[in-house]
Amino acid sequence: MTSEEIKQTYSMRDILNKCGLPQPNRSGFIQCPFHKGDREASMKIYDKDFNCFGCGANGDIFTFAEMFYGISFKEAFRMLGGGYDPSFKSSLAVYHAKKEKLMREKQEERFRQKRKLNNDLIAIYRKFLDRSEPLSDAWCDCYNALQLELYHAEILEERR
Repeated sequence: MTSEEIKQTYSMRDILNKCGLPQPNRSGFIQCPFHKGDREASMKIYDKDFNCFGCGANGDIFTFAEMFYGISFKEAFRMLGGGYDPSFKSSLAVYHAKKEKLMREKQEERFRQKRKLNNDLIAIYRKFLDRSEPLSDAWCDCYNALQLELYHAEILEERR
């Protein structure tokens, strides 16, 4: 329910009942619960709001609940049956957050794949170096490729 729907649903008399206060007299007055020493009924209760002529307190049903219970508007709103209805703006923010998270996960997966490929190539080149004749053309090519992959591994570690 929105605040307007709550205001249409509850009258000030309903809020007084909810707070355990007596109903107004025929003139619509009660003793003000917000200031002490009030012997006369100084708070006028209207259909949707109130006004105290003694202490100056006034407002709608939410203000009354806030002042009576000493709570915030948000708590008074929820206490009277209000709920959060996500707006387009908040839905858009959630969408963007999910999209960013998905992009980060994809980027991390690509990084893991590059790292795995790099480690596999390093292992293959090292095996080939162990098996081939030192200083042959194939050995030199493999050695240079290994150095390049070790350099790439170093760069990948720095990016992390």
